[in-house]
Amino acid sequence: MTFTNFGTGHSHSFESKFIELVPDQFIRISDTFDAPGWSANTTKTISLQTVSCGTAIEIYHEGLPEVIPAEMCYLGWQESLLQLASLVEANIP
Repeated sequence: MTFTNFGTGHSHSFESKFIELVPDQFIRISDTFDAPGWSANTTKTISLQTVSCGTAIEIYHEGLPEVIPAEMCYLGWQESLLQLASLVEANIP
């Protein structure tokens, strides 16, 4: 995946690999960045919990490179989940 800052034109890419998957519980993913000097030990753990109104999700990043502010990951996940919802939720007028 590649992220590009349209304001600056700078981008960074990474490759993700699934390292553990427990259906209906959690997904663990490792990321490797293409930028020299960035952390090669980044992992994401996505925990899922069934709740009365759907599914609660908790996302934990470990080893995030210092050049990527945690706030940007938080906002990125929010945007990604909103876009996913628009694809899978029913649109009932």
